[in-house]
Amino acid sequence: MKIVPVILSGGSGTRLWPLSRAVLPKQLLPLVTENTMLQDTLLRLSSWTEIAPPIVVCGNDHRFLVAEQLRLINLSPEAILLEPVARNTAPAIAAAAIALQEKDVLMLVLPADHVITNVAAFEAAVKRASVAAEQGKLVTFGIEPTHPETGYGYIQSDSASKFADNCYEVARFVEKPDAATAQEYLDAGNFYWNSGMFLFKPSVFLAELEQFAPDMVSAVSKAVEQSYKDLDFVRLHEASFAESPSDSIDYAVMEKTKLAAIVPANIGWNDVGSWTALKEVQPNDTDGNAARGDVYLKDVKNTLIRAEGRFVAVVGVEDLLIVETGDAVLVAHRDRAQDVKGIVDHLKASGRSEHKMHPRVYRPWGWYEGIDIGERFQVKRIMVKPGEKLSLQMHHHRAEHWVVVSGSAMITVDNVTKLYTENESTYIPIGSTHRLENPGKLPLHLIEVQSGSYLGEDDIVRYEDTYGRS
Repeated sequence: MKIVPVILSGGSGTRLWPLSRAVLPKQLLPLVTENTMLQDTLLRLSSWTEIAPPIVVCGNDHRFLVAEQLRLINLSPEAILLEPVARNTAPAIAAAAIALQEKDVLMLVLPADHVITNVAAFEAAVKRASVAAEQGKLVTFGIEPTHPETGYGYIQSDSASKFADNCYEVARFVEKPDAATAQEYLDAGNFYWNSGMFLFKPSVFLAELEQFAPDMVSAVSKAVEQSYKDLDFVRLHEASFAESPSDSIDYAVMEKTKLAAIVPANIGWNDVGSWTALKEVQPNDTDGNAARGDVYLKDVKNTLIRAEGRFVAVVGVEDLLIVETGDAVLVAHRDRAQDVKGIVDHLKASGRSEHKMHPRVYRPWGWYEGIDIGERFQVKRIMVKPGEKLSLQMHHHRAEHWVVVSGSAMITVDNVTKLYTENESTYIPIGSTHRLENPGKLPLHLIEVQSGSYLGEDDIVRYEDTYGRS
């Protein structure tokens, strides 16, 4: 039976701030390898013969990034489903299950932000799980614990109820324990970390969800029935999906069903839920340091250092987390990694943008990055991908000066179109209709200087747009 991966690419990853932010969360970042976590999640399945094209479920704000990251690894998905609002994992999985329920397949539900280092063992675990799933079980993968972890939920297996090869009935799900209880679980030998990964038939999952959360099934079914194509995406019907209760698959189904089974797995798994967790899955030097970027270390021990753009020098410290980005720097003791979420809460409450936006903002046509800003002016770097173009637009309050750094730019201003190349520039007056396009085969890089009374991104009127934003 074919297996369809259902990749859940939602969430904001606030505990990995300042690198992970709302518009560019951890699953879309290259945290561990040169690929993003979403790409690694898909690539580790690419050689499995029984794997069908995936369904990726993501939010509207991330749609172009997700599509671009799939394109870069030459992967054509079955569908990219867009959630109009966040409703946790159960409705997202239900939408994919409804889309697949007429097919004779299994669904392999995977978060897009996990690390699995032993891919062969993971494939073997999925094959064991498929035996139970084909017989109507809702199978979860329990990670064999290596220490008394208090940051994960646990699943207890019923060792006396072996269902198949190394597959057992689930006795119970338990919440994150305190240290003493976690040690008891480790000593017992039949408790496993809850990985949040599942394998089952779409029809079986939907039948159980209908039993325990009929309102959710009703709302999501309407959202799928009234879904519509938008470019390369499938948009779930906004109003119908918003009516669904918000709940996780654990609470909605797995903790209530009698069909739950567990396959213990030792697969080098990590959910990268904090900076300390990320340090564990990165190469460490002989002093226990994990460094990435332009970094200088002297007498440093057991420290994670990540420099995204600037030179970072660290001297005479230990047990720290140091993360530099273009607009923020995090310095924390590694034992306080979970407190990073409090920083994000502070930024939200203060009305700041550093929790949401990166200095580099990605768009379907490329990206832009702020360089400088002051009274009545702003300077940006802009990159336009080959063959792409921005919308035909106008600004009420600002003029723009464009200088081509490299590549070629086809620029339209008030119905006059001209080709500009390296070291050439042009001026777009306030109120002029204009468009920027890269007709070449190389990325276009230019500098934009904005000047005017108001420089906000909402000062834009789109008349025509390739990406449906007009």
